[in-house]
Order: sequence, then C-alpha cells, then structure tokens
Amino acid sequence: MARHSVRGVIAVSAVVALALTGCGEKETGSGGNGGGGGSSDELTIQPLQQIDKEGKPVEAGEDAEPADPAGDGSAKCEGIALGFAGALTGDNAALGKNIRWGMEVAIKKHNDANPDCQVEVKEFDTEGAPEKATQVAPSIIGDASVIALLGPAFSGETNAVSGQFADAGLPALSASATNPDLSKNGWKTFFRGLANDAVQGPALAAYVKNEMKPEKVCLIKDDSDYGKGFAAELKTGLGDLVTCEADTKTKDKEFSAIVTQVKDADVDAVIYAGYYAEAAPLAQQLKEGGVEATFVSGDGVNDPAFVDGAGSASKGAILSCPCGPAPEDFAAEYEEVSGGAVPGVYSTEGYDLATIMLKGIDSGATTREAMLEFVTNYDGDGLARHYKWDGTGELEENNIWVYEVK
Repeated sequence: MARHSVRGVIAVSAVVALALTGCGEKETGSGGNGGGGGSSDELTIQPLQQIDKEGKPVEAGEDAEPADPAGDGSAKCEGIALGFAGALTGDNAALGKNIRWGMEVAIKKHNDANPDCQVEVKEFDTEGAPEKATQVAPSIIGDASVIALLGPAFSGETNAVSGQFADAGLPALSASATNPDLSKNGWKTFFRGLANDAVQGPALAAYVKNEMKPEKVCLIKDDSDYGKGFAAELKTGLGDLVTCEADTKTKDKEFSAIVTQVKDADVDAVIYAGYYAEAAPLAQQLKEGGVEATFVSGDGVNDPAFVDGAGSASKGAILSCPCGPAPEDFAAEYEEVSGGAVPGVYSTEGYDLATIMLKGIDSGATTREAMLEFVTNYDGDGLARHYKWDGTGELEENNIWVYEVK
C-alpha cells in the first residue's frame, strides 16, 4: 500500500477507541428510534479491515507524521474565524457533532499554543437540511471574519449552497458529504475530505460479493441525495444479486410493508443507502419481522446512534465508511473537549480539515483568497489519511474501512 494510506498504528488503537464509541455517552436524541430493539450496552462498532475500490484488503503502510494544529506557537492573527456548517440539532445531529468536536480538538490545541492567534469558531446549524442550509448560507458569506468553512456535512445541503460559497470565494471543506456529483459542478472552493460514494459504493459492493457471498440482496434507499447516489453505485456493483428494491423517505419510522417485501424476497443481505435515523427502526423492525438477512450500510449509518436506536437488532451489521478510526490519543483529547463524548464517524476528518485551515492561518493565509490558495496547494498527512486535492476538490488517494457491530 502507498505511504499515504491510513496509518498502520490506527488499525490497532482504533479497536479500543471505537469499542468505547459504541457504548459511550451519546449526543443525540435518537436513542428511541428503534422502539423495542433491546439493549445495545455490549454492542460496539469495531473496524474489521481497510479495503480498496475493488473491495480488496489493504495492508497497513508505514507510519506518517500527522499535521499538528499547534504549530510552533509563534502564529499571529486577529479577528479570524472559521465557520462550521452542519446538523447540530435534529434527527442527524450526532453526525454533525462528531465533526464539530473533532474540529474543537484542533482549535483548542492551536489556541492553547498560540496566544497571539486566537481563532474563533462560528457555528451555523443547518439541521442537515438543504432548505435550512440555504437560509443560513447568506449569514456565513456575509461574515467577513469567516475566512473558511468546515462543512456543510450532508450531500443535499452541500449541493444546495456550495454554488453560493464558490461565488463568494469561501473555501468549504466537507468532512462527510459523499455524493459523487458534488465535485462535478466546477466549484473551485469545494474540497471533499474523504472518498466519495463512487469509491465507497463499488468497494462495499465488491466486499459484499467477494467476502459475504450472498445469493440474493435487497437494496433499500432513502430520498436524500446521498442515499440515491450511494444506491446507484451499489446497484451497479452488485448487479444480478439485487433481487429486491425498496424506498424510504426522510423521517419514516414505520416499515411494515418493506419488512413484508424483504421477507418474501428471502434475501441473504439487506443493504440500506441512507442515514441512521431511519436505518435504526428499519433494522429493528426487520429483525422483529423474522428477517435473518445481514444488515449492511454505509457511512450514513456508521454511528453509535444506529446501535442505540436498533438495539440488539444492530448486532452483526456490516457498515462501511471512508472515514478513519480514531487513535487513542485523539480519543482522549476528544473526550476532554466534548465533556465525555467519544469520537464517532467523521470525527478524525473534522480534526484533520480544521488542522489544515489552522495551518493556513498560521502561514499567513488570513483572507478567503489566501486560504483558498493554501488549501488548493496543500499536501500533507493527517490522522485519517494523506490530504492532497485534484482540480475538482477530490482527494487524490482514497480507501474505505469496513466495520462490524459486535
């Protein structure tokens, strides 16, 4: 594997960090989504292996030194802020908070080490909804102190507002928006901090085919931009294995018709393209309805909130993610700034992308124009991976992690 893959040391330490994630304090109200799913106290989301786009295991490479947001302590700046845009309330708030707390680890390390450069974070709660993101975008753009943005977090909201950010010359680094089409819009200010679904979808499909070896699969998608894009990639990769398809809508909680359809289809695996808020009750109701098929999903479900909501029905679920597991040192720092919460999906990406922006500020990039140039030309290692973008805002190197609820 190339040097710029996820650091080998993470694979070992992350087992501990993610084991804590599955049963630690949660920052979401979605724990009741699964109804009577049963206790999930002993279930954790644990990394299995890293795979490439063809679903083949990737061996750990040599360690790389991740960027340190503290720098050398000599930075000087005044009146500088970084924005955060993502869901801090609503059904999918846990995903936004994972990123925000990861960002806070980097901010604290930087500000503690640089008394003459105190960088503020200005939060913009989008609730993960395109319509809400459209409402807050003018406030982000109109705040001259905000020279760069971490977010938006979701594909739909990113698609809705990134054109405005591009027009304003505001660099926007997303730690989690994975719809492949986002990088096809010609936005020069858009930077994706992880693999997109054109990588994750084929990789997960290949893993299901080659490692799980099901004879029949039911593919279910939600109505989000993310779900539609992810499902399209999965369907192409799975081919004739898909013998059953169904659709859900955002905020759906009752899935009896789908349970009946899946049970009648007698499939070996159910693959869901969507978010944990709906996946949790779906998995719980499938289990209650007598469906024994393995539940499989991607990064939109790879969160402790899914385990909370689905309860015992989440056991054995296979979850992919382009996100990297959290090393132990980072997990300890994260728990300190978050008041006891533990890292979740996208936490390391939130830290890494915030670190890149902070390094830009410390280098003297204190305007939107200068920050855009800095990020465009950035080439360096982080906790999760190596960061270097092509002209479309996609990373030049990508791999996927596979996790299991145990």
